[in-house]
Amino acid sequence: MAGLSMSSLAISSDEVKDFICSSCEEQANAEFYCKTCLKLYCGKCIQLHDKWFKKHSAYGRNDMKKWPVSKEVEEFLLKCEAHKDHKIEMLCDDHSQLCCTKCAFNNHSQCSKVTQILELTNSQPTGLEGLSVELETVMGEIKTLQISQEASIQSLQRTYKEHREVMIEQMCGNLNTYIDECDNNSVGTSGGNEQYLKEEMCRSVLSIVNEFDNITAKELNEMKDEVISIKGSVTSSVHKCTSLHSDLLQLLEIVQKIGDNEELCLIASIKCKHIIQQALTLLGKSGKVFKVQGKSEYNVRIPSDSVTCGISGICALPDGQVLVTDYNNKRVKLLSQQYQVVSHWDVNARPFGICLITPSEVAVAVNTSYIHEVQFITVNQVKLVLGRKFQLQHECTGIVHHQGDIFVTSGEELYKYTLSGKLICRLYEDLDYNTVDKCAVSTTGDRLYIISSWNQPKLLTLARDGTLLATYTEPALWGSYGLHVTPAGQVLVCGYLSNTVLQVGWEGESKLATLATKEDGVWGPMSCVHSLLSQDNDAEDVVDKDDLTTQKWAHRLNCPSVSQYKKKI
Repeated sequence: MAGLSMSSLAISSDEVKDFICSSCEEQANAEFYCKTCLKLYCGKCIQLHDKWFKKHSAYGRNDMKKWPVSKEVEEFLLKCEAHKDHKIEMLCDDHSQLCCTKCAFNNHSQCSKVTQILELTNSQPTGLEGLSVELETVMGEIKTLQISQEASIQSLQRTYKEHREVMIEQMCGNLNTYIDECDNNSVGTSGGNEQYLKEEMCRSVLSIVNEFDNITAKELNEMKDEVISIKGSVTSSVHKCTSLHSDLLQLLEIVQKIGDNEELCLIASIKCKHIIQQALTLLGKSGKVFKVQGKSEYNVRIPSDSVTCGISGICALPDGQVLVTDYNNKRVKLLSQQYQVVSHWDVNARPFGICLITPSEVAVAVNTSYIHEVQFITVNQVKLVLGRKFQLQHECTGIVHHQGDIFVTSGEELYKYTLSGKLICRLYEDLDYNTVDKCAVSTTGDRLYIISSWNQPKLLTLARDGTLLATYTEPALWGSYGLHVTPAGQVLVCGYLSNTVLQVGWEGESKLATLATKEDGVWGPMSCVHSLLSQDNDAEDVVDKDDLTTQKWAHRLNCPSVSQYKKKI
């Protein structure tokens, strides 16, 4: 449903300006409504009414549910969003969309069922019981999300400021250390040597300052661009929260005043459900289930690959390009919208995972027995440009980013870092079972998901502070390797050993669907991503395979590939 466009509708519980007294000539605001007379009365006229009609019951503003619906509310509920001069008269079942006659003719003529609203009042419940509570609950969650996002913006700004101060402090420290060394070395030197030392010191100081200008300043500018980009995205989400909260509030006020008109109640109920669904999607609590409609495969091997590809991670950019990490060849590969390899970059260790930082930048977790680091890479059209990196003091088997926070798994622990690589805390630890291999984060950042590649057939759901919220056990989760959360909050899990891709509810407590199995051509899936490539929500699910696994389990595939699964909701 399009935006409700409710900003022009001002309904106050304290003032009802469009209810005018039916009796007096002064057109005073009505204060009472008589259901027997079907008339409205001001404070003066109600006295005469009560004198003549003592058995009539008049309802004041504190009991407005028994009043007729105001013209303003009725006009809002009945007005078609697309065609302002037309009234809503029908409901399209195929699209669950309210429509006027013009909408029905232009957009729904091929739909299987378009029903008159008046007919539906006889077959569908029109009461609004429970909707007020649901609206209030969702409003509270939207407000909480907005507060959290505003706090993220402040945290981003602090991160950049702190990192800049650290960089400047390091440069000053290097200068002071060198000057101290020069002072110590200059003791007892002759005039000629002293002049030489001064010149050497000048050259070295200039070198330190130039290094700061050329390297540190570049790193600071890179992080500044990241902060600006992430801040813009978060600010946009805050605006969505504000708009949705306003719409929810005004619908709540309408629901509380709408009265017993069955047609208006039904329309209000449908509009409420639409806006609540929008809110749940923004909150990352969509319960919609994917269904696979088709599959296609693409070869991602390039001539310079020395061994068979092993795709350990996949990341979709907003422009439709895709990045994959080739574990076996120690490469990051950029795929076009047609899934053809157009560029690659060799990293210095095996890439275990990849995540989106900004629309054009990713972070890659690389790991060996002696190298543990996060490497940033920018996509410049069809080229990969190496950015800054930071070192870790532990293994890194998985990585995910949310609004300036970077979460890294080590196999046994889950850590939280800033964009600059500053360790914030260790969120979770499991030394007994080695279950912290891969992680994902909800769209709102309030839930973290963890899977084990080998030891436990479990999906763990954590709160933002690391508290365990839920544990889901499923045989198909044995050897789970890939984990992804869609923009609407659906959780996708790749079962490496079970040859399945599952959809789990956002609560992390139950399976919603098995999206793909070996019968669909899925063998040893290692990662997946859901990418929205257009505004009409046409979407694609991409599942990648480690070709070593396909050789182990079957010989149906003889080249490294990325498989694209089209779906519907």
